[in-house]
Amino acid sequence: MNWYGCAFPFVQKLDPERAHGLAIAALKSGLLPRPRRVDDPVLRVKLWGLDFATPIGLAAGFDKDAEVADAMLDQGFGFVEIGSVTPRPQHGNPKKRLFRLTQDEAVINRLGFNSQGLAVAEANLAKRQRRGIVGVNLGKNKDTAEAGDDYVAGAKALARHADYLVCNVSSPNTPGLRALQSREALDAPVARVQDALAQSGASPPLLFKIAPDLGDGDLEDVVRVALDRKLAGLIVGNTTLSRPASLRDPQRAETGGLSGRPLMGLATQILAKTHALAGKDLVLVGTGGVFDAADAYAKIRSGASLVQLYSALVYKGPGLAAAIARDLAALLRRDGFANVADAVGADRR
Repeated sequence: MNWYGCAFPFVQKLDPERAHGLAIAALKSGLLPRPRRVDDPVLRVKLWGLDFATPIGLAAGFDKDAEVADAMLDQGFGFVEIGSVTPRPQHGNPKKRLFRLTQDEAVINRLGFNSQGLAVAEANLAKRQRRGIVGVNLGKNKDTAEAGDDYVAGAKALARHADYLVCNVSSPNTPGLRALQSREALDAPVARVQDALAQSGASPPLLFKIAPDLGDGDLEDVVRVALDRKLAGLIVGNTTLSRPASLRDPQRAETGGLSGRPLMGLATQILAKTHALAGKDLVLVGTGGVFDAADAYAKIRSGASLVQLYSALVYKGPGLAAAIARDLAALLRRDGFANVADAVGADRR
C-alpha cells in the first residue's frame, strides 16, 4: 500500500471540499513525494505540434485557478488542464455540493463553476515557467446571457498562456449550458472564439468538451460543427446526469454530475460513437471513469489519442498517473503496438 492508501481513511473523514483544499495546499508546499518519472518511447504522443511524454492527463476541475499545474506534472501526468475558469469570480452553488460515493468509487458534484476568475488564473499562469503541457478550460458565468461572450473573454485573456484551449459546453451545473450542444447553438460560439484567437495572434489548438449524455442526433451535430469549423478536437465526455442502477452508496440520489468508476462504460461508449463519426479527422480526448491502465487502454482503443482522469485521484492519490503510464506501456507492447497512435481506434478496425 502506498502512502496515500494509508492516508485515505483519514481523508475520507474530511468534508470533500476541505480535503481538496488541503490537497492543493500540500501540492503548493512541494512536500508531497514525487513518483519516478516515466520516460518510455512507446508512450510518447505528438499532436498539434506538441510532444506529450505520456497520454495520461489531468482533467479540468482539480486545479480551477492554475495554482498547481507544475506540481501535478511532477506527479507523473503527461499534461494538465486547469479550470474551468469563468471571466468573473463566482462562488458556485450553495454548499454542500460535493459528495464522495465511496462504495462506488464515484463522485457527484454540483459545484457550479466556482472560480476566482480570469485575473487570478492569468496571474498564476503568467508567473510559471513554461514546462510541460498545460491546457486551459474555459467556462461561463451563471448570469451571462450569451455564453459566447464569456468564451471570447476567456480566450482573449488566457490563450497566450495555454498550450491548448477548451470551451466547456457540457457542465450539468450551469443552467442552459448543455443547450449549446446542438448544431445551431454551437456553431456561433465556435466561430466567435476562433475569430478572437485570430485577432489576438495567439493560436493554441481549440477543443470543445461535450457530455456523455448526448443522443445520437445531437452527437452527429456536434461532430459536424467540429469538422466544419476545423476544431483541433473534442473532449469526450463530462460528468453524467444519469444514475446507473449499480450505484450502492446512500448519496447516489444527490443532484449533480456523476463521475468516477461508474462513468467508464457510458463515457467510453460515447467516445467510440464519436470516433465512428469523425474517424481520423478529429483528435479525441477520452475522459470519464479512468482508474487504471486497462481503462486508459480501452479509451485509446475506442478512439482517444489522449486520456484524462480526475475522480480516481480521490481514491488512489496523486501518484496514480505515473502508475497508469507504466502499466499502459506494458499493455501496448503486449499487443504489438509501437506507440499510442498505432493503438488509437484499434477496436473499430
